[in-house]
Amino acid sequence: MRSYHITGPGGLKSLTEVQADEPEIGPFDVLVEMKAWSMNYRDLAMPYGGYVGNDKVKRNPPMVPLSDGSGEVVAVGKSVDRFKVGDRVAGAFFQKWLDGELTAEQIGSALGGAIDGVLAERVAFHQDGLVSIPKTYSFEQAATLPCAAVTAWQALTLGNPRPGQTVLMLGTGGVSVFALQFAKVFGMRTIITSSSDEKLERARQLGADITINYREHADWERVVVEQTDGIGVDNVIEVGGAGTFEKSIASAKVSGRVSLIGVLTGNPDQNPSPMMALFKRLTVQGIYVGSRAMFEAMNRAIEVNQLRPVIDTQFSFDDVPAAYEHLKSAKHFGKIVITR
Repeated sequence: MRSYHITGPGGLKSLTEVQADEPEIGPFDVLVEMKAWSMNYRDLAMPYGGYVGNDKVKRNPPMVPLSDGSGEVVAVGKSVDRFKVGDRVAGAFFQKWLDGELTAEQIGSALGGAIDGVLAERVAFHQDGLVSIPKTYSFEQAATLPCAAVTAWQALTLGNPRPGQTVLMLGTGGVSVFALQFAKVFGMRTIITSSSDEKLERARQLGADITINYREHADWERVVVEQTDGIGVDNVIEVGGAGTFEKSIASAKVSGRVSLIGVLTGNPDQNPSPMMALFKRLTVQGIYVGSRAMFEAMNRAIEVNQLRPVIDTQFSFDDVPAAYEHLKSAKHFGKIVITR
């Protein structure tokens, strides 16, 4: 079968298409014919060695990339009781985080980072590491869900969202756009930032109540506070990291929340001052995708509310390097999908 490997931490040139052996399945395993995949910012780090807990490409190369994909079950082990041939499924980001609190052992089951990912024509999963996809979704739509959507879902639901609360999204990548869509489902007031007026217009079409161009407003945190009558927001979906963390703290209200997700800006070794978080009595919650139970709860909400993911661009399985380049350009709005 065809597959992609990252052969080592040598940059994008280490991404290679290979002919790989057909996966073998054990008694509790499910063989999935993959139909579509989607990309996340973390996927850009893997060809360069990955990051803490997601460095298989350095420890034990090669590594099959990508955490997100969907497909159809084509074979099941003799003891499988959760799925049958013909079911439409997607892999959970953490193959071993089924429910409850995340553990160190479960962190080591992250697809496309700690272990091999899903960018192959057929992938074998333990039955516990799969979920059924929303009934009305195409494979391409379902492929967008495992990482970005579940991350956005956890970031919002841990904050006990209520109608009328205000949430701030940074940028218009996959997590932020999903967070915008989910926030509207919860009846929340939404603020979103971007450096592109075109992207901000698209965000308004999705229901963004307030949009801020951070190139025009370098002090965008002041604009956020002004737009909330001097109070600040209930929750910040913080995907930037060290480069935006202090501004996010300034944007949050007293006793508010900062959902810390990403490292898109700044040096992760920077040490932003935590003092304002202390004085404002903020909850700063690390968000690391989510459990299978969260994925399944999110899918139920998607079906009830008929929510559709925003797909920016689709690439063929032959054009995976071009998909990586498009992700690297940061020109996308929503999700980048690879399809067969």
